[in-house]
Amino acid sequence: MLDAPGSALGGATVPRRLSRKQKAAIIVRLLLAEGVKLSLADLPEPLQAELAQQMATMRFVDRITLKSVIDEFVAEIEDVGLSFPGGLEGALTVLDGTISPTTATSIRKAQGITFRGDPWSTIAGLDPARLLAVLEEESVEIAAVLLSKLKVSVAADLISRLPGPRARRVAYAVSLTGSIAPEVVDRIGRSLAEQLDAQPARAFVEGPVERVGAILNFAPGATRDEVLQGLDEEDAAFAEEVRKAIFTFANIPERIDPRDVPKITREVDQAVLITALAGATGTVDATIEFILGAMSKRMADQLREEMENLGKVKPREAEEAMNAVVNAIRELEAAGEILLLAGEDDG
Repeated sequence: MLDAPGSALGGATVPRRLSRKQKAAIIVRLLLAEGVKLSLADLPEPLQAELAQQMATMRFVDRITLKSVIDEFVAEIEDVGLSFPGGLEGALTVLDGTISPTTATSIRKAQGITFRGDPWSTIAGLDPARLLAVLEEESVEIAAVLLSKLKVSVAADLISRLPGPRARRVAYAVSLTGSIAPEVVDRIGRSLAEQLDAQPARAFVEGPVERVGAILNFAPGATRDEVLQGLDEEDAAFAEEVRKAIFTFANIPERIDPRDVPKITREVDQAVLITALAGATGTVDATIEFILGAMSKRMADQLREEMENLGKVKPREAEEAMNAVVNAIRELEAAGEILLLAGEDDG
């Protein structure tokens, strides 16, 4: 046991002799006490259990013993010139981004390797568009577990893309996930991670609708209208999907929660915001009133006064300013700071 302090010999205090397991427990406890976030979940479960059991048997360690353990630990770390990950999965993790995903998948299959590590962390890092197929094709129970393990903003975006009846069934299934055992959730995660890992790599990260929508988002208004008109003539269904993917200054009232307006306006230079509001005319008049209406009366009156003082804004300057506001919204959405609403036509 480590309850007793180090022994005294000839007036000098010497550290107690400890096993490697005890030393490991001391280092882990020290790091946790210093606020270091340790990721020990990748260790084999028997090692995790041994660590917990070892820590359960220990109480106090004197300063001399603690210093001795730290010095030994630091010396061992400094003696390591270069370390390689253990096993093939560790090597593939290091090589991630250097070799192609197809090659990595082939190697795993050839070796009969199943997924290791935390599958949900891997799934959370994937492009949400890849997860949409899971929500559409798997059972509602599996889809509900997947949604429950994702960030709220990502889950909300994905469920908004599902057809209404499917979205309602999945949402109800989420309410039934409370009694699912942790090992079942882990098995589901591993199965999904292996399934998604086996999917062939795509030449483009996003689908054609998202790519066209992103291009038209930042195209001049006249160009955007002309392209959409042409798409209507070629493929009306595709054109309608592209319209849903587009987010412009005019879409702000229907896609933005009024409570998020102050957060957005803080991200935009005030001169740019005033230019956008002063230059917005015609179909975007509603956006002006929406933004000003979501502010305090004092701030709204101040902006109205500055808009009036600015006078007439050139169309090109107005469009650039409005695009800057849209850019700020997109960046906040990507960072998970705000969530775009589905819009009236997306249901």
